[in-house]
Amino acid sequence: MYSKTTRNIHVTVISVYLDGYSSPSNNHYVWAYKVKIENNGREVVRIITRHWRIIDATGLIREISGVGVVGDQPILKPEEHFEYTSACPLTTPSGMMVGTYAMKNAEGIIFQVSIPAFSLDSPHETIQIN
Repeated sequence: MYSKTTRNIHVTVISVYLDGYSSPSNNHYVWAYKVKIENNGREVVRIITRHWRIIDATGLIREISGVGVVGDQPILKPEEHFEYTSACPLTTPSGMMVGTYAMKNAEGIIFQVSIPAFSLDSPHETIQIN
């Protein structure tokens, strides 16, 4: 589990390798990741956009931006949370993701919330500790 807090917005991510959707012989590896976004502050916020940096095992970076999350721009009142699950394919057996959400408060102020960097590990790559 990976967690990070920005401006009282706590983001937690868990990733899971999906063996049934992956095909290592075709260099196709897939992970699901579950995100929980908790509003631990006193202001109402809305998730406006997301931005992801996806880095594969070779260092290739792919950037993805879009409106909201999973087709929604959820509003989070104080002490509320929102959870969603998505997926990420790679052509390498490991990688990582990191990102940000742009959020807007009731006064119209837009601010960035960090999504913690998290690893995409599969059983098809030997992990070496340096």
